Amino acid sequence: MGVEERRQQLIGVALDLFSRRSPDEVSIDEIAAAAGISRPLVYHYFPGKLSLYEAALKRAAEDLASRFVEPHEGPLGSRLLRVMRRFFDFVDDHGPGFSALMRGGPAVGSSATNALIDSVRQAAYDQILSHLGVDRPPARLELIVRSWISLAESTALIWLDGRRIPRAELEVQLVHDFAALAAVSAAHDEEMSVLLRAMLKDEPGEGPFGDLVVRLIALAS
Repeated sequence: MGVEERRQQLIGVALDLFSRRSPDEVSIDEIAAAAGISRPLVYHYFPGKLSLYEAALKRAAEDLASRFVEPHEGPLGSRLLRVMRRFFDFVDDHGPGFSALMRGGPAVGSSATNALIDSVRQAAYDQILSHLGVDRPPARLELIVRSWISLAESTALIWLDGRRIPRAELEVQLVHDFAALAAVSAAHDEEMSVLLRAMLKDEPGEGPFGDLVVRLIALAS
């Protein structure tokens, strides 16, 4: 193989192993064996496990960020639900690696790793704002969107620890959480109230946001 081809193969092998076990538990010897090469040859392409982990993380980060890309068509609630489904697809497929990344793994603390994590969060943030049609978000909206992204991360981590709640229910719940955060903020801020009305304007009664309203009315009665 050429140099770049071999590097990409090793990244792919490492990602596959990291998706099944925590990166802390995967050795260079295992990566070499899975790739069908010797341990010294791995070090020929990567200085050490940390650099290979960061390269694998970069590919995973690009994949995860792409899960938040959604066409600007249809009701917002349905768009967010499709995003959450793709997000949980990633979490489901890369459970141990995702958990290690968020909770602490071999590359945690490195500036490159932290920058990659932040880039995914920023990509998600930018995508949500684009769907809301907002270029310069007010302070409360920024707080809502960034809080919701953190909530999605923590929810996924808790779900991975035993998967005690059906995944589909959590996907819907997170969409409801977004609407609830926006509604609470709108109750305290007129600018957010205007944004909330625009957000709900074309939402169908059978969509995720409509479903939340029905559930809340049932609770109140």
